[in-house]
Amino acid sequence: MKLKKASKTGDPITTAANALKTPTMAKKNMVVLTGAGISAESGLKTFRDHNGLWENYRIEDVATATALRKNPALVLAFYNMRRLEMLKAVPNAAHYGLVELEQWFNVIIITQNVDDLHERSGSTHILHLHGELTKMRSVKTYAVTFPYTQNIELGQRAPDGGQLRPHIVLFEEPVPNIEIAAQYAAMADLFVVIGTSLAVYPAAGLIDLVPHHVPKFIIDKDIPPVNHLNELTAIPLPATQGIPVLINHPIVKEMGM
Repeated sequence: MKLKKASKTGDPITTAANALKTPTMAKKNMVVLTGAGISAESGLKTFRDHNGLWENYRIEDVATATALRKNPALVLAFYNMRRLEMLKAVPNAAHYGLVELEQWFNVIIITQNVDDLHERSGSTHILHLHGELTKMRSVKTYAVTFPYTQNIELGQRAPDGGQLRPHIVLFEEPVPNIEIAAQYAAMADLFVVIGTSLAVYPAAGLIDLVPHHVPKFIIDKDIPPVNHLNELTAIPLPATQGIPVLINHPIVKEMGM
């Protein structure tokens, strides 16, 4: 495999960070935390909907740092399959609804998803907490990535000699982008949770950092039992149906004027 030009992972993060420092035309900051539910409506499978199984694979066997060490060939095959599934998927109305909200808000998307559907729908500011399935990197470093355009095979190495792997944050690995996500949450004027069970940490802890007075919404067909539920305006619908409700909510319309 001939590697395409490498990029530093910090560059897009710096660009996104500037979004909160210089809000566009004084628009208020809408910070949106998205999870698997929004991608599921584009046909992408989730562990959440399969009782912890994905194509009969356990999370522990294909999505952990331990699995990568014990059976790297299986982990690579699994993410090769996921990348191909992602390429077949297209953004849905929920993704485009978030783009529409940029007319009135400085929308910052913090996503737990590793697909590129937010990018393909046209959202401007996106921070991936758990990595990106469009990129790969050496097992030796998180900082340098390469475009992930072909299957990764065991034995294929980066220039530093390390085995190539998907640029994915596996369970048991640190989440490098959580610090900037925490800054976003703390500076939100409006906070929205879409399609996530709020069960995976540290992402689930971001809601604790949102100022108490800030309006908070949650959109999910199955509203999860969370500690802050009494502070959240619940919209118990799939993302594609719930985002139009959000756009037309009186609080959102007033803040976006």
